[in-house]
Amino acid sequence: MRKILVTGGLGFIGSHTVVELQNNGFEVVIIDDLSNSSESVLDGIIGITHKKPTFENLDLKEKASVENFFKTHNDISGVIHFAASKAVGESVENPLLYYENNLHTLIYMLKDVLGLQESNFIFSSSCTVYGQADKMPITENAPIKLAESPYGNTKQIGEEIITDTCKVNLNLNAIALRYFNPIGAHSSALIGELPMGIPQNLVPYITQTGFGLRECLSVFGNDYPTPDGTCVRDYIHVVDLAKAHVVALQRLLDKKNDSNFETFNVGTGVGSSVLEVITAFEGVSNKSLNYKFAPRREGDVISAYADTTKANNVLGWKAKSSLEDAIDSAWKWEQKIRNL
Repeated sequence: MRKILVTGGLGFIGSHTVVELQNNGFEVVIIDDLSNSSESVLDGIIGITHKKPTFENLDLKEKASVENFFKTHNDISGVIHFAASKAVGESVENPLLYYENNLHTLIYMLKDVLGLQESNFIFSSSCTVYGQADKMPITENAPIKLAESPYGNTKQIGEEIITDTCKVNLNLNAIALRYFNPIGAHSSALIGELPMGIPQNLVPYITQTGFGLRECLSVFGNDYPTPDGTCVRDYIHVVDLAKAHVVALQRLLDKKNDSNFETFNVGTGVGSSVLEVITAFEGVSNKSLNYKFAPRREGDVISAYADTTKANNVLGWKAKSSLEDAIDSAWKWEQKIRNL
């Protein structure tokens, strides 16, 4: 049984990926500093898989702690690196937090991964690396444009760091998965998105508003050049996204990668506007959502949805869940955590 390290493994995407890894026979070690997650997520993971991952409460910004971890766990076969701050709006307001947290942790991780017997590294990247793309859908060959936010810039710089490291360390094999917009929850409703404080992402804000925790949802901008004036995104079910990580990791473990740094878009290939997401929620919940239009938000791109041809054909992975499936699972999760 190969041992896989998942940093940020108690977070939203990380926890779902841990579940998929354990269901596929991997031994999982989680590092998480609990800055945007809860140790209680472990109970959900165990409830689904009936296996307990190893958990280390560790701050990856502390270089010595990272080095000590790898001295203890020197038999790791692969690393999936999620640990990062991820809210666009917050990054605009507090850029140094994002540059410190997202780049220092990546550098420290890579330094120690290079010392492993098997140097396999999956990087949690983002479609924000494309900025406002010229053409839809977005392929992996789309130009990397000026980032619209410090968060997006950390993902661009992160990929550059990995590219440069791979050039001079041919034993390092890395894949960057450029996510579009992950939403939803596990079908068991034992794990899901747990935003700390006011949600920064659309769907948790919708479900909290639907449940009555928030008075009103603000839709940022209704004058964009899109069919209904609101931003368009590619919303992917988090379980589909988690499965993409397992497939990508297996590609590296089986040495099937074409180069030692590859990039893949991970999305559905379908763009949905904010108003379409609201309509989908109203359909699955049988509730009318209270929302209002607000000024555009700095850092938001107009439209972003994926061309998934490369992931479909090269990785052999394809998103299976619909927008309604994902929203329905998010709503069930919201109801579950509020009714405990």
